[in-house]
Amino acid sequence: METLKKNPSIRRKNRIARTFQKVCSLRSTSTKVSSNNGIGICMLKSQNPNFDDEDDDGDSVFDLKSTSSSSRSGETKVRERRRAVLEAVVAKIFASTTSIKAAYAELQMAQRPYDNDAIQAADTAVVEELRALSELKRNFLRKELNLSPQVAIMLAEIQEQQSLMRTYEITIKKLESEVTEKQSRIDSLKTNLEENSAFNKSLEKKLTASGSISPFDSIQFSNLNLSHFVQILGFTLRSVRSFVKSVVKEMESASWDLDAAASAAVSINVRNASTVFARPSHRCFAFECFVCGKMLENFESPNFSLPNIDEKPSREQFENLRSVDPVQYLTRNPGSSFARFTLQKYLSVVHAKMECSFFGNLNQRKLVNSGGFPDSGFFATFYEMSKRIWLLHCLAFSISENVTVFQLKRGCRFSQVYMESVKTGDESLFPGDNADIRVGFTVVPGFKIGDFVIQSQVYLTPVPGSHPPVNS
Repeated sequence: METLKKNPSIRRKNRIARTFQKVCSLRSTSTKVSSNNGIGICMLKSQNPNFDDEDDDGDSVFDLKSTSSSSRSGETKVRERRRAVLEAVVAKIFASTTSIKAAYAELQMAQRPYDNDAIQAADTAVVEELRALSELKRNFLRKELNLSPQVAIMLAEIQEQQSLMRTYEITIKKLESEVTEKQSRIDSLKTNLEENSAFNKSLEKKLTASGSISPFDSIQFSNLNLSHFVQILGFTLRSVRSFVKSVVKEMESASWDLDAAASAAVSINVRNASTVFARPSHRCFAFECFVCGKMLENFESPNFSLPNIDEKPSREQFENLRSVDPVQYLTRNPGSSFARFTLQKYLSVVHAKMECSFFGNLNQRKLVNSGGFPDSGFFATFYEMSKRIWLLHCLAFSISENVTVFQLKRGCRFSQVYMESVKTGDESLFPGDNADIRVGFTVVPGFKIGDFVIQSQVYLTPVPGSHPPVNS
């Protein structure tokens, strides 16, 4: 039997194992302590065969690292992360609130006009946002928030901006709807106003033609003011134009040269008048100029500076005449101041040659000279004009005893204080770069009653060269 001999290599392995075990026993009895200068030192302690070779951070006990510095750094990181999480939570709350606001705005918008689908969609959006807020609150209280602060803040900002855009869009739609509704209302009111104005004009025309209504009926001397005079002046000028139309109609029937007649009519009131009419229809302003000049001559005098008229205008004359037919009044009161005024003004306005041309004889003029009153449509139109001018005269002196009538000289500069154009906007009809638009002639004189001025009505024409200032 052969004796077994020990292998030398096995003995060497056993010695290495024993040496390694001793070293491990030595390390197991040591611990790491921080000195004042932060250098880690090793201290022996009781045997602990289960002690790990590395500390909690995975660093060796021989690493030159301070335990206190590591603790402070960890606390800072925890605080920063907690702050970031809170900021993310607040951002999500604000985003959800903005979304609820936008959904509520959509809900209100969908109610007018009523849209059932839009109302349900907005209601669902509100419920979803409230549910999300409730879930966020529950997770926050249970400390079960599972979110990335940076991503959560970014998504919250996106959601908030989208909700704001929805709110702005809804506001714009609401304002556009209100604008459309108000514009529709304005159009409807304009249409109603035009219809009512047309109806009132037609009604006024019918009533005025039948003599059932007159602006004189609304005059109350207890509250008399300048606006009443302006109203009656407009009413009077309508009768002047009506009489002028009758004259022009008779001229056309008698085959008159209307251009020559218009120039002659203007030259009576304006010396060296060479008026250029923008349109043929404007010749009527020349005849209005002539009639107004004759009828309103000496208007500032209490008795029109006419002989055989001693009475001053009074409220009693106004009351007696304003509501009656002028022909009936003249027939019943042939010796009144108004009757004498009418007869003398007729002889001044209607020339003998004109009457002879119109009617073929002077029989009616002879009747007027004898104190009679012709009964015809032409004379009835003149009587109505005479009545209104007489009442206008009474009204002016009832407001103030200081009454003045003024006319603008030819070539005066246009002034909105003293005048208005009878054809505003027609100035562009005059050609020529060097033409200067000035006063051609006064159609209706202006009035100054007390301290108040009523504008005159003028016809504007191009007048080259130098021009004098405005004079009355």
